[in-house]
Amino acid sequence: MVEREDPAVRLAPWTADDFWLLERKNEPVMTEHLGGPEPAAKLLDRQRRYEAMSAREPAAGRMFRVVLEPAGESVGSIGFWEREWQGEPVYETGWGILPEYQGLGLAVVALRELLSYVRAHGSPGRATLHAFPGTDHPASNAVARRAGFACLGEVEFEYPPGVPHPSNDWCLRIGRP
Repeated sequence: MVEREDPAVRLAPWTADDFWLLERKNEPVMTEHLGGPEPAAKLLDRQRRYEAMSAREPAAGRMFRVVLEPAGESVGSIGFWEREWQGEPVYETGWGILPEYQGLGLAVVALRELLSYVRAHGSPGRATLHAFPGTDHPASNAVARRAGFACLGEVEFEYPPGVPHPSNDWCLRIGRP
């Protein structure tokens, strides 16, 4: 059996020029498992937050564009940020690949790239990275599993904030030496 070679991606820090990607990720097909499209004002606020993340120290979190190489096409986004979960300081991650690029393994490769970044730049006080895909989202759950995360079980996770949603708590130890 011939092994399929993973596609090559690079993570590019989020910039002011990336609002178009937020607009694409706000389409109904992309937000089906996230409570639906957000109003324009919320997208502008999200853009400001993503840009601000790029200005902070790397350990505080980052948002990235997922860039398919060698073509240089932006195909989605991925990021990590600080949060407290069940009384512990952790990192949370989330990702989204544009519909025309889904099913190619790009999210898994991007998540592995993100893990390398977090291990190199993350805070030693945040030893785990969590992802909370909805239980009704098999593709995102498969991404977490294929990237080496362990499923800790089903939880009620609020997304959008204030709206509980049945989700799986996927966790990966990222502690640095």
